[in-house]
Amino acid sequence: MLKGFKKHAKIALLCTLAAGTTLSFSAGVQAKEVKTQPASYQTVTEIEDWGPAITKVIVDLGRPVPVNSVTTDTFNVHVQRSDSRQANPFLGEGNRKVIKAYVADKQGNPAVKTGKYAVLEMEIGPADTLGSPMNFDLGTFLNDWVDSDYTITQQKDILTPAGKISGLVADTFTGGVRELVDDFGTGKETYDDVTLTYADYTPAKDNHKNPLIIWLHGMGEGGTNPTVPISGNKAANFASEEIQSYFDGAYVLAPQTPTLWMDGFTGFGDGTSKYEDALMSLIKDYVKNNKDIDPNRILIGGDSNGGYMTMLMIRDNPEYFAAAFPTCEALKDSLITDEQIQSMKDLPIWFVAAKTDTTVPVNKYVVPTYSRLIEAGAKDVHMSLFDKVVDTTGLYKKADGTPYEYDGHWSWIYVYNNEVSKSIDGKTTTLMEWLAGQSLDK
Repeated sequence: MLKGFKKHAKIALLCTLAAGTTLSFSAGVQAKEVKTQPASYQTVTEIEDWGPAITKVIVDLGRPVPVNSVTTDTFNVHVQRSDSRQANPFLGEGNRKVIKAYVADKQGNPAVKTGKYAVLEMEIGPADTLGSPMNFDLGTFLNDWVDSDYTITQQKDILTPAGKISGLVADTFTGGVRELVDDFGTGKETYDDVTLTYADYTPAKDNHKNPLIIWLHGMGEGGTNPTVPISGNKAANFASEEIQSYFDGAYVLAPQTPTLWMDGFTGFGDGTSKYEDALMSLIKDYVKNNKDIDPNRILIGGDSNGGYMTMLMIRDNPEYFAAAFPTCEALKDSLITDEQIQSMKDLPIWFVAAKTDTTVPVNKYVVPTYSRLIEAGAKDVHMSLFDKVVDTTGLYKKADGTPYEYDGHWSWIYVYNNEVSKSIDGKTTTLMEWLAGQSLDK
């Protein structure tokens, strides 16, 4: 019995010592504050269905901390947005909601044991302007990147074996990542005093020729910064793994006009464009300079203003392109002659639009043009006419619980997400599958 008593006494003593050690460590952590380097932050921008959003900030904590030592309440994230193009640059400010927080490495990858950085993921949404790094200027009718100045202030202590970290304020921006956008290169070319900028994506080198996808931007993405046309909406997604997989690798060329594709020789949207010849020259030079582009698989599409230009390009060069996918195209049917319908009817075309589009009403644009092509005997011309444009991710809803509804002009969202499909020859075929199968030598 004495032996058993000693054994239990020993266990109790060890437990007491362990508890004392733990209390001593905790008290030490609370009492001792460790110094760190001045905090700084990076941003991560992703292109969503409605445009770009800063989805994360990565805070440099100055020293390694354990995983699980950072929570959504550890920091307050405040942003102030400004647009230097405007007479009053201030756009707004406020606190952003942190929905996820974790310790990570410099690239934002979650740490296994310790990490020197904290990733703060923030709430975003189509109506949330605080998270947008871009602004549409009503004076110029152009989108452009704006300044988003963050101040990330520590609210709760971070406990480490060496002591506690407190009072961090990160307001020094050390760079940012724009997912997919950073995978594109940029350039510019001049033809007869007309300069066009462009963004382009080059697939991995392989032993076969690759198709070229040309995308022409809408009204808001003109200017001289070619990252805007692939970021103002989700055009960068043509470089995503999912879409690239349909083509086994494809070049992407996104030309940019300094103003509007619809700037005609006699007026706006008159059925001509002062940029048409320069655009065609740019495309031909790009194909010439990239030897592994398959000249039989050049595909062209665009939205709104870019849909207008797509129609001009296939109207005037119907034998050059393997297929076209005009989206909410803005070339009035009344400006297309019967002779031009005949020249286009043998080119594979897939029109995309929504019935709720009030910017280019479908009954004046795409519907009659599509009908005339079918009546002329077109064999591979299709039209996807959506009832409206809604969120299909399930993440965003209206107050009544139904999917968030976008402007009816934004049917390009369905194109970028490859959510356009129909039954062709008895098989459900997506737009990207259809484009991938097009070739002049079929």
